[in-house]
This record gives sequence, C-alpha cells and structure tokens, in this order.
Amino acid sequence: MADSSFDIVSKVERQEVDNALNQAAKEISQRYDFRGVDASIAWSGEKIEMRANSEERVKAVLDIFQSKLVKRGISLKALETGEPQASGKEYRIAATLQEGISQDNAKKVAKVIRDEGPKGVKAQVQGDELRVTSKSRDSLQEVIALLKGKDFDFALQFVNYR
Repeated sequence: MADSSFDIVSKVERQEVDNALNQAAKEISQRYDFRGVDASIAWSGEKIEMRANSEERVKAVLDIFQSKLVKRGISLKALETGEPQASGKEYRIAATLQEGISQDNAKKVAKVIRDEGPKGVKAQVQGDELRVTSKSRDSLQEVIALLKGKDFDFALQFVNYR
C-alpha cells in the first residue's frame, strides 16, 4: 500500500483579503467617528496601506481591518504590520502578507514532528512547503492535531491530504 501524505503550507487567499479590505474601507467611510479625518485603507502594490490624520485613528483602521480578516477566516499571523509613521499631516501603517514557510520555520516544524510526533512519520521540506508522509493515516491525523496545538509565529494550513 502506498504512503499517505499531506502538505503543510502557509498561504493566504488573496480574494478573501481583498474582500476584508473592501469591507473595512466601507465601514471606515460610513462610521461616524471617522468623519472628516481622511481615514482610508487600500492596496499599494503588494502592500496594504492605512492612512489617517492621527496615530490613534490609523491604529483604529488597522483594528477594523484585522477584525474583518478574522471574520473571513484569515490568520492574523499572516499579516505583518509596521509601526504608525508620520508623513506630513497624516499617519500611515504599511502591512504585508506573509506567504510560504521559510527554511528556518520549516525546520522548526519538522523538528516538532520528529521529536513529538508518532513513529514512522517523515517530514521533508519542498520549497516553501513541508510534505509529511506516513504509512498510517491515523499517524497523519495525530501530526495535524499536534501542530494545531502548537503556537507557531506563522500561519499553517494543511492541504493535499491523501
């Protein structure tokens, strides 16, 4: 019988992020406490740029965007935000989406699987993802449960379960 496997990836569905961004922009345009403060959120190339006329307001814009991401099932670990920076009369926060698992992070996950996972489970790094194989599907389920219980500083998804 062939080995069963699944892939561990760190991907963000761009359409869901876009939907969350549009919802946040709509809420910002309609909320009373954002009237006349020139608050906005929009794509700026690959980055998401938030603007407002004070540091507190731009942080509130970020908070709204994060709540929309959570409602759409996107982990906040995939969103990397900077500090509010003054630019003329307005404050800006730039945020980027983290995709792919770096080599170091993949090695951390593989080490956890090796040390704490069931016997006979192999993990190998393939580019920006991690392939986990085993003869037993139950072992793979145990690995998924183990990794969900761990708190990594990056988002993990489990795909291609065969």
